Amino acid sequence: MRSFLEEARVLLEELVALPTVSAEGRALEEGAAKVAEVLQDLGLKAELHRGYGPPVVYAEGGEGERVLLFYNHYDVQPPDPLELWETEPFRLVERDGLWYGRGTHDDKGELVARVMALRLFQEKHGFLPRVKFVVEGEEEVGSPHLADYVRDKKDLLKSGAIVWEAGGVDAKGRPYLYAGLKGIVALELRVRTAAFDLHSSYGAVVENPIYRLSRAIASLRDEEGRVLIPGFYDRVRPLSPKEMEVLAEIPDESEALKEALGVRDFLGGARNLEFHQRLYAEPCVNVNGFHSGYGGPGSKTVLPAEAFAKLDFRLVPDQDPEEIPELLRRHLEAQGFHDVEVVVLEKGEHPARSDLSHPFVGLAQRALEEAFGAKAVLYPNMAGSGPMHPFLHHLGAPAVGLGVGYPGSRVHSPNEHIRIRDFERGTLALLRLLELYFLGS
Repeated sequence: MRSFLEEARVLLEELVALPTVSAEGRALEEGAAKVAEVLQDLGLKAELHRGYGPPVVYAEGGEGERVLLFYNHYDVQPPDPLELWETEPFRLVERDGLWYGRGTHDDKGELVARVMALRLFQEKHGFLPRVKFVVEGEEEVGSPHLADYVRDKKDLLKSGAIVWEAGGVDAKGRPYLYAGLKGIVALELRVRTAAFDLHSSYGAVVENPIYRLSRAIASLRDEEGRVLIPGFYDRVRPLSPKEMEVLAEIPDESEALKEALGVRDFLGGARNLEFHQRLYAEPCVNVNGFHSGYGGPGSKTVLPAEAFAKLDFRLVPDQDPEEIPELLRRHLEAQGFHDVEVVVLEKGEHPARSDLSHPFVGLAQRALEEAFGAKAVLYPNMAGSGPMHPFLHHLGAPAVGLGVGYPGSRVHSPNEHIRIRDFERGTLALLRLLELYFLGS
């Protein structure tokens, strides 16, 4: 077992060393080439597919009629702010049972876990099962080209089931899996009230864009988080009895999560089923940032000329990310904010949710429980977003996420890391899933 972890560390160290930051276009060619090399060393035939942004690594091989598809990505978030890192972001460091480095969880550690699970399967059973990999380089910037790629390559990608990019254990150490993701659309609101910044004395007669934009944003939701835009909930698909059953079976993690996140309370004091239903099965709007005026030391008596804010909407089946901006524009105009400009920042992602009754979902749950020796928590979908929808739509196969992280992994933040024990158990859970899917035992 120790040799398996040592091998995994060496491989992860090589991948983390590549600063594949898609937001900056850094090292993406090198990252794709390295992933292709890793998959070829596993015994698969790997190719770089071009014409869809950074190269998409496609690989396939193995024996048998059943096919399992793995989705991962080789790009990572920027390491900033660098001063908050306790280690170098692009150097794997082991300390106190943890592996530190950008991408150790999201998503290079997850990719290494899949590779190691397949190697263990091959060593144990004498053959490599028939698998396919899609490893893209744009997930951290919204996967703008992946839907087209999956549409164009749907015959090549055809498979019986999909293992999604990541997973792990919850705040109380219970293994979890999920069968979907929320959709997303990211926007910017802009307003200008003067040709240039003015002396603050003009505040007596000139509108301040900060007040203007603050009022516009305040009109989007109530104090408990419910979105107030007319028509926003019209397309929301009612939860099925099975989905309600799964939500009701999720252990209450609200208190543990509140402590882990360092928040005073949740909106509306949500707990238990209400907490899970709102987090996983309801859409929301969030303000990512608000920018205007002077923020430096001391005082500067200025009336800013403009203000802007960045927002995202998290969506659930069957909401359409292309419809949300228009609903927002209509709402703002109806509220008298005709001067607030709505700018779509990137192509949105549709929400996705697999059939929770599909046998593959049950196999994945069983694999986790056998590997961890504890009941696995099934989520109908995660609260975050990703490009799962085109896979479900074009391939007609269920997707399930499970992996090697935990809530404290600091994904997207300085000091990203995974616990080595989670990596080990997560890899063994993947091995068990391979056995159940391909061998039936």
